[in-house]
Amino acid sequence: MSLNKLEQLQNLLRSYGSCLVAYSGGVDSAFLAYVAHQVLGEKSLAVLADSPSLPRRELEEAVAVARQFSIPLRVVETEEFDNPDYLANPNNRCYFCKHELFTQLAPLAQNENFAVIAYGENASDAGDHRPGAKAAGEFEVRAPLKEAGLTKSEIRALSAQLGLPTADKPQMACLSSRVPYGEPVTPEKLSMIEQGEYVLRDLGFYDLRVRHHELQGQGTPLHLARIEVGVDEMPKFLSGNAFSRVAAALKKIGYAHVTLDLQGYRRGSTNEASIRK
Repeated sequence: MSLNKLEQLQNLLRSYGSCLVAYSGGVDSAFLAYVAHQVLGEKSLAVLADSPSLPRRELEEAVAVARQFSIPLRVVETEEFDNPDYLANPNNRCYFCKHELFTQLAPLAQNENFAVIAYGENASDAGDHRPGAKAAGEFEVRAPLKEAGLTKSEIRALSAQLGLPTADKPQMACLSSRVPYGEPVTPEKLSMIEQGEYVLRDLGFYDLRVRHHELQGQGTPLHLARIEVGVDEMPKFLSGNAFSRVAAALKKIGYAHVTLDLQGYRRGSTNEASIRK
């Protein structure tokens, strides 16, 4: 079934004639950029948006994957951090991020004669809270993975068959997603989150998030790290000295309190509720 969907995707991309792919180096966009390059050759271009919400390692890995497979790549700097609507972190924050991205991609596509802009939304994303999809609609950006009916698991399986190193890459989202809605997003917070997640990655954890909360009191707000790891990884976190090493490292980064979420890693947990202040 997934091979038939791959053919549908290839035919869809071929029908575009030329395509600019919004590329992050994640599972979906890497697969899309690879297939687009297979089908369209130099008539495809992957464009990577760089900003404080993108971890430096993710940037390096995305560039390395494009280089490994000779995928034409352009890196642009987006300016969502100049937008107060984005920094205020409302529940449609992703709309402002994607709007900024497509604001940059639209003239690039026009000036360099790319007929279509595409991004990596897939069939598994249907029904998710995805404000970015509204921005995509406003700019007539296509979602060929979704249109071909490809789910996340199918994209991972096909990526493995194609030899893409992103096949088993952990689920990623921008660093701003670690900050609860309504709490301002700042480059300083994102730097703390990024460093905290490196600590966990370097200890071998796969599914993880460092959720960043501000505790208001007298004087300067305190930073609290709420760590999520996969439920099956919790014994590893709690055994030996892993938890004490993580706590010590995150306190050096600037967190006054370091906690473990007993429900484990789950997508969008910052949407559930903010910590009572």
